[in-house]
Amino acid sequence: MGLEELGFASASELAGRIRTKEISPVEVVKGFLERIERYNPLVNAYCTVAADEALAAAEKAEKVQMQGGKLPPLLGVPVAIKDLTPTQGLRTTYGSKIFAHHVPKEDSVFVKRVKAAGGIILGKTNTPEFGHTGITDNLLFGRTNNPWDTSRASGGSSGGSAAAVAAGLAPLAEGSDGGGSIRIPASLCGVYGLKATFGRVPFDTGPNAFSASMPFLHHGSLTRTVEDAALLLDIVQGPDASDPYSVPKSRESYRWLSSDVAGLKIAYSPNLDYFEIDSEVAAVTGAAVKNLENVGVSVETLSLGFEDGQERITKTFTQLWAVYYAAYYGHFLPHWEQDMSKGLLSTIRMGEKISTLDYKRLENQRSFAYGQIEKVFEHYDLLVTPTLAVTAFPHGPGPRTINGKKVDPYTGWMLTSLFNLTGHPAASINCGYSAKGLPIGLQIIGKRFTEDTVLVLSKAVEKNTDGVRRPQGY
Repeated sequence: MGLEELGFASASELAGRIRTKEISPVEVVKGFLERIERYNPLVNAYCTVAADEALAAAEKAEKVQMQGGKLPPLLGVPVAIKDLTPTQGLRTTYGSKIFAHHVPKEDSVFVKRVKAAGGIILGKTNTPEFGHTGITDNLLFGRTNNPWDTSRASGGSSGGSAAAVAAGLAPLAEGSDGGGSIRIPASLCGVYGLKATFGRVPFDTGPNAFSASMPFLHHGSLTRTVEDAALLLDIVQGPDASDPYSVPKSRESYRWLSSDVAGLKIAYSPNLDYFEIDSEVAAVTGAAVKNLENVGVSVETLSLGFEDGQERITKTFTQLWAVYYAAYYGHFLPHWEQDMSKGLLSTIRMGEKISTLDYKRLENQRSFAYGQIEKVFEHYDLLVTPTLAVTAFPHGPGPRTINGKKVDPYTGWMLTSLFNLTGHPAASINCGYSAKGLPIGLQIIGKRFTEDTVLVLSKAVEKNTDGVRRPQGY
């Protein structure tokens, strides 16, 4: 199996070839390590590469492979883990100079389950400091470049994971999502990003056991195919005592779902009522939705009642986010301020100014947002929107104008944070490309605990487009 074929094979294909002994886990891991050595300097997706540990794990996996019998579903398949997620014995910095040499003593639940399924950890992927923003850049490792155009942003905060999958440096990657941190980079890098319903996958990596609810924080996946996301969801779903919000499984497996969407009713929101959408993004996402009508889906363009969403949605999310960072990371300021990202410092200072009463009152707007989305699902199976208002933009803050109109460069281009207020399952799937060849994502949102429906529609979109292209040069 050549390096190029290996790098862009799906995780499901690699797992199948390992099961039938066509390839060995050692061969697979060595191939990916060679690709990382060759291409990671271009994209800076990985901040830590666990070469020795991965090879040792591959040798153990090869022994299991040779024994035969029923093999773990991910045996020998490499997985990249975001640098916010603890990995036992492997440096985890949270993208911060404060934790530059931090080595956890225990794996997160997500990593434990991946390892138990036979997955091999290749390394840690880059993230902004403590995952505070939608751009992957930090003072410790620098910025992550978009494989489609290295002068442009990969998105964040799971930008390293998305770039690794897009560039063929990992078949699977873990991400976390508190405001779109899986879906944003998935859209910009042209891969599939899935966050399940809040609670479906245990979240044990916050500052405390209850910190993942304001807003809702999720572990999820970045993959090249929908099938791979379903495979990984099968492995990491289900309750764990470390997370008081985690819920029982609704189904044992999501992997064998069809792409038959005939009869599904979809609500289409072209802009969530209040975003300015780049004309190319609007055209490509609109065409993708139109194509679904050709395979039996009923589509209706809908207003969601968010005409004042800048105030009721974006401001609410931003203030909740700011208080979260002030509460859990503000104590670093007296001694570490000079070593912290400016954006993080601004977020903390914003949060420190919000009173406890005003903070609790934010729940009124959050409840309104949740209620409006639930009203949609009284009549429709799924809600579909563009993931982002733009394609990948040059490094730095986001765009200041879209279609000639002023927007907030930090929040005015991401249609994702609403679904961290509500906790619904949401995915971003590549649905086409701009004239410059940059990927464009379609966001698919389902009823709570209906990941199966999100995956079924995702498969239909995947089938009706030309799939995930390979960035030139990789």
